[in-house]
Amino acid sequence: MATVTLKGTPFRICGELPSVGSAAPDFRLVDSELADHRLNDFAGRRLVLNIVPSLDTPVCSASAKRFDELARSRADVTFATVSADLPFAQQRFCSTEGVGNVAMLSAMRDPAFARDYGVRIEEGPMEGLCARAVVIIDDGGRVAYTQLVPEIAEEPDYDDVQRAL
Repeated sequence: MATVTLKGTPFRICGELPSVGSAAPDFRLVDSELADHRLNDFAGRRLVLNIVPSLDTPVCSASAKRFDELARSRADVTFATVSADLPFAQQRFCSTEGVGNVAMLSAMRDPAFARDYGVRIEEGPMEGLCARAVVIIDDGGRVAYTQLVPEIAEEPDYDDVQRAL
């Protein structure tokens, strides 16, 4: 079981990120139209999952906007920001912040996503939300890269993600 911190206070998360080279766990995530999306909906394309606790926090907001910028220059890759926020809140965030190049996906219908991807926070004030992480899935559905951000109040290492792409 891994640990992340929030402003220095440690919290357990449910497990480990999927290992590089393994088959990516399937998921059921919801878009702004309340339609379900599964892993095989992205088959044949590389997929970057920017996993965040909530878009209503400054760091998550900054991360979503940064991946939106990256998506503009990488038409060969699908970028998705995943949070537990309701699709309505995600849609409001996108229209307010001008974010439109990434898929916004909610884990609201399927708590298995956070467990299967090893990011469910198991204790503390953010229990039940996702820890901050990035997972890249290759065009064959295998995990190509993972990054668990050890401090929730910090952004991911974008340079490392770009190198992995």
